[in-house]
Parts: sequence; structure tokens; C-alpha cells
Amino acid sequence: MFEDRYSLAFKLYPYKRSADQDADTVVRHPVVVIGGGPIGLATALDLGRQGVPVVLLDDHEGVGMGSRAICFAKRTLDIADRWGCGTAMLEKGVVWNVGRVFQDDRQVFEFNLQPEEGHANPAFINLQQPFFEKFIFEQICEEQRKGAPIEIRGKNRVYHVASFDDHVVLEVATPEGPYTLEAEWVVGCDGASSPLRGMLGLGFEGRVFEDSFLIADIKMTSDDFPTERWFWFEPYFKSGASTLLHKQPDDIWRVDFQIGWDVDRAEELKEENIRRRLDVMLGGDVEYEIVWSSIYTFQCRRMEKFRHGRVLFAGDSAHQVSPFGARGANSGIQDVDNLGWKLGLVVRGIAPDQLLDTYDDERIFAADENILNSTRATEFITPKSKVSHTFRNAVLKLAEQHAFARPMVNSGRLSVPCVYDASPLNGPDDLPDGPEQTRVGSSCKDAPLGDGFLLQQLGDDFAVLALNTEVPTSIQVGDIPVRTVAVATSDETSGALPERYLGAAKSAVYLIRPDQHVAGRWSTFDETAVHAATLKACGRD
Repeated sequence: MFEDRYSLAFKLYPYKRSADQDADTVVRHPVVVIGGGPIGLATALDLGRQGVPVVLLDDHEGVGMGSRAICFAKRTLDIADRWGCGTAMLEKGVVWNVGRVFQDDRQVFEFNLQPEEGHANPAFINLQQPFFEKFIFEQICEEQRKGAPIEIRGKNRVYHVASFDDHVVLEVATPEGPYTLEAEWVVGCDGASSPLRGMLGLGFEGRVFEDSFLIADIKMTSDDFPTERWFWFEPYFKSGASTLLHKQPDDIWRVDFQIGWDVDRAEELKEENIRRRLDVMLGGDVEYEIVWSSIYTFQCRRMEKFRHGRVLFAGDSAHQVSPFGARGANSGIQDVDNLGWKLGLVVRGIAPDQLLDTYDDERIFAADENILNSTRATEFITPKSKVSHTFRNAVLKLAEQHAFARPMVNSGRLSVPCVYDASPLNGPDDLPDGPEQTRVGSSCKDAPLGDGFLLQQLGDDFAVLALNTEVPTSIQVGDIPVRTVAVATSDETSGALPERYLGAAKSAVYLIRPDQHVAGRWSTFDETAVHAATLKACGRD
């Protein structure tokens, strides 16, 4: 069974007694992360790599059962590359760029999520969440060997929280009894049901969509289905109102059947009933093994604020969207990428704690964007009236013959990075004729550079990218180091870099944040302007 194959093999951090349990007085830590899923592990990794001491508390001892999230976007892989574990994920994952949309037995259209070249990573990989978490954990172990101050405590369940102006008190249950610890900062990554959120009496508002989806992960070897995303509206095999098919590593395939709201879940989850749907879809002669199954409903919700004094929330504990569009885990990793460098600067005394308010500003904007896209996809996939159903099918029929209608087909708008256009951290956008895709607030686009790629050279500190203009070899803004990457585009063999960063401009200077979002840009280097924009990006203007 799936539990044997993934969960028990990935018992990563078994319980052991910590020094805090035997201390004479309550120990205070700079940062405590609650929850050992992908977002909690990633938060601990990000902070530990900066030298910030972090303790992660998880009520389990490793990854959970079931593949759950499987689609990880290019932006997530780019971030994982900076953390050191992107290559392992890419090597294990199933790479895909192409998707196909069907109605009944007809292909409506196909799409390519990354038709252009010049990127280190593909548009998406499919990788079971237990593997994703395992690779992050292995990178944590590697960073620990290098001296990173990261500690993970399995079977440590937080059952009471008290928040004060300058610290948080946590009561923790373990197999050997309870103990108390304190934290200067707490990051809640304990999932959509978030016990931490409940302990603090905080709301989680939104909408539950009245439909049910049956997930079946099956192991099979088949040449009938390529490594693509296939989505059927009203499929000819009648196993559900819609069906989604994805390939995962190790010959595991994810199938999602839309089965309606008023269903008997226990009955639907019986193996013979799952097989009945699969046999009609795959054909009776196809051999397969069911390795995991579940039923879920769509929910789009978020907290009103993600920062509550010394407690911050990330991932599903802060916001939740439907799985179509792969916006859950991917947006959570972007939360970590946004919060990590800010919290690191605050803990190290380089930035004021008001910088953490911009985590709210930027990631609530991103959450609302994801919820909007997720809601629209859900309403298109699951029309709730005869009129909306007629409209949906008319769009599908038009899309089969006419390109203009294809953007209206919504089988799940797939995850893309958020652009922080209105961020209070944004500096000037003084690059006339600069490309829209790399405007201030956007995440940096990759491009070939030398023997590698641009994002690899930008790293995870503040950076200045200079194209066809002089820039100092090193820049120091007070106690903030800024690395420089200078490029003469005439020396480049690929046109991707000038296309993505120059546009019609002859030269350009970009100030780039540690999360590789553009903080400011100019046509030439101006030391005063770059210094001012760097301080603003750190909340010190």
C-alpha cells in the first residue's frame, strides 16, 4: 500500500529527548516553526542557511501518507535551486510542459506552458509531496553538517500558545511528557486546519464549493498516455463530470474524478467502486494497482492577516485554494521565499520588525490573486446552473475551432509567480522602454549566462545586475552586502537575456532582492539611487 511505500520509508525525524526538556529554566529560541510539512521544512531550511537558529516542532516524525500535492512549478524549482535541492527534485520528477484539454472524446486544444528556451528549469514537474519533503529534509541535513543551526523535533505537539509583545510561550506535548519553551518569533506552517490558528482564536474565511473529487493514485505501465496534463470535460468514459490525468515518478499516475456533491464517500472509496471508474476510463485489459485514494472538496479561504504580532502564518495555514492550477504548495513555497529573507534580516538586527508587515502586504495580495484564479477555475469546471453549464460548453465548442476562445477555457489556470506591483518595498522603475516582464515587483526571469544561467549567479542576497554599463565590483549599503553581476550582452550567445532585461533599452541596472524580485531598475548605475532603493527594500528608508 501507499503508506508502506512512502510514509514508513520516510520516517525522517523520530522522537528523541531535547535539551530543553531537561533545562532548569525555560529556554528561548530566536525562531520556532510549527509544522513539518513542505512549508515548515522549507522555512527551517531558508532561515538556517542564513545562520538564523531555528527549531521546528512537528507532531509527526516524517512525511504524511498520500502523494497529495504533485505539481511543482518552475518558480518553486528556481527557489529550490537556491536552497540546494532543486537538482534532486528535477532528477526525480516527471518533467512536463504540454497540456491537453478534451470534451467528450474530442481534443479541444493543447497548450505549451514554456515554449521559449533559455531556462534552467521546465514549466512544471510532477513529484509526489513525500519526495518533495524528503529532498528538503535531506538538504537540511546537509546544511546541518555545514553548521546551520537547524533542529527538528518529531512527536513534539504544541497544545497551548501565549503571545506577548516581545516573545511567544509554547506548551509542547511529547511521548515523555510536556515541557515549555519560548520563541522570539513563531511561524505557523501547520496546515489548513491549523491548530495554532485555532489556539489564537483567529478566523479563516472563504468559500466551500459544493462538489466532490475522487483522487486515485495508481501504479501502471502504459504507453497510451504521454507525459502531459490531460483534462476531460464530460469525458466519453462517463467516470465523472470531469477527469484529470497526470503522470508521477515510479509509474504512478494521478487520476481525479469529479463525482458530485451528494455522494456516499465511504461507498465511493471502496476499491471495487474506484476500479469501476478506472476500468471504464483505462480499458478492462489495463493492469494497475491502487496505491492511494481520497475524496476532497474545493475550498478557497484565507486569514484576514498573516502576521499577528510575533506569530506569522505561511502556506495552507494562512490560505487555501482548490488544487486545480497547482497553487497550493507552490504559493506556500513563495510565502517562505518572501518571509525567509525578511525574518532573517529582522532576527539579525539588520532590519526593523516593521519589514515583516510587508510580508502581509505582498503575500495577501498573492493569496487574493490565487483565490480569484482558483475560484474562476472551480466555477468553470463545476457549473452550478443550467445557464452556466450551457455557457461553459459553448466556450469549449468554440475553442475547438477558434483560437480566440481558448484563453476562456479554464481547467485550472496554472501557478505563476505573483508580481508585487504595489509593494511598499518597490523602488524606482526608471528604465524607459524596459521589458514589462521584468518590471519592478516582478520575479526575475532566467536566461543563459556564460556556462550556466542568470538566476544561479544572482544567488540569495541582494544583487545588482548591470547590462552594458559599468558597476562597482562590490557594493556595501551600511551593513547590507550587495553582490554584482555585470554583463555585456554583445558577448552573449543567446538573445534571451537582452530580450528579458533590456527590451528596447541600450543598458540597464537592476536591484534584485534576496527572493529574486526586482526592487528597482535604471538605465545606468547611480550609487545614491541604488543605496536608497536597497534601504527601502529592507524597510529602512
